[in-house]
Amino acid sequence: MHDFICIVYMKKRFFLIFCISFFILNNKSFTQSDFLFDGFEDDLRGENSLRIVFYNLENFFDTRNDSITSDDEFSSFGLKHWGREKYERKLANTYKTIAAVGGWEPPDIIGLCEVENRFVLSDIIFGTPLRKFKYKYIHYDSPDPRGIDVALIYRTDKFKPLFSYPIQIKYPFDTNSRTRDILYVSGLLPNKDILHLFVNHFPSKYGGANITIPKRNFVAGVLKTYVDSLFLKNADSKVLIMGDFNDEPYDESMLKYLNARCDSTNLKPADLLNLMCNMKKKKKIGSNKFRDTWSMIDQIIVSKSLINNNSDWNVKNSRAYIFKAPFLLQTDDTFMGVKTFRTYNGFKYTGGFSDHLPVYIDLIKNKLQ
Repeated sequence: MHDFICIVYMKKRFFLIFCISFFILNNKSFTQSDFLFDGFEDDLRGENSLRIVFYNLENFFDTRNDSITSDDEFSSFGLKHWGREKYERKLANTYKTIAAVGGWEPPDIIGLCEVENRFVLSDIIFGTPLRKFKYKYIHYDSPDPRGIDVALIYRTDKFKPLFSYPIQIKYPFDTNSRTRDILYVSGLLPNKDILHLFVNHFPSKYGGANITIPKRNFVAGVLKTYVDSLFLKNADSKVLIMGDFNDEPYDESMLKYLNARCDSTNLKPADLLNLMCNMKKKKKIGSNKFRDTWSMIDQIIVSKSLINNNSDWNVKNSRAYIFKAPFLLQTDDTFMGVKTFRTYNGFKYTGGFSDHLPVYIDLIKNKLQ
């Protein structure tokens, strides 16, 4: 049967109400453990808490044909017949997801990937009701062959960027290959502490998982070099890494090359902790499903300084969450349970959201400080 979730936001005299219609599926068919909003809190956060989200939008292209990238598939004459009506629906779905994951107020910082350009980003934050919440974006065109990039959007009342730049990836063993940049942003939290953010979209497994391992390992090594440079200046730097890594927490790119630990015991000041490891230990849970298998390729990783209760800012409950709202999923008739509600299944247009689920954390200010 159909049901509705109504989310109401209040800011001064402004009221925004939207209703999202979705199917409520039989709980017995779920393969996502703890399906219905495990740990989800929708309280107003104010200045003492920030919700930080990462979301792979899955091929959010504009409708223009870019002559210097391979985006023909997503054009009106391309194989996907990507036109204005489909674009507007994708835009509305993206807005609904961002607004819903925030709870009673929209998220404060959102890392995005698979977004084509600044035109799409402008439509997301200025062409939807999100315009009321003073979002801005940070984006650089990358050398990705298809023209899909990473980006950051943020609420200007909760985060003040100081510096940003794209970290380009150049493989010494494959000089002709191109991939997405890593986006680095540093900025001020509400109490003027500096937060260092890295937004990632590691190389995919297209062409074979094993063949592409060296590329993901190399990107992880580049990322590690930049993170270590921050720790050399200040071992207590507040670092948050998020992205679609196309590897899971226990793969070597994450454990060996990035050195993102899964065990929080005996952490040293410059150590990184992968907040998705505990969820990966659970069966049938993840942010992305391929055939019959859920995987945890969307991850949030933080420095020790952000899980230290004596720090002025720390990750609430020292854990991350997957936003598993029912409207983002649909029945999986082939492999049982549920799967992500995508924009396309192959070349068939379904009008859904993405093949990934958002992941998020709450960063809270220590009241003792």
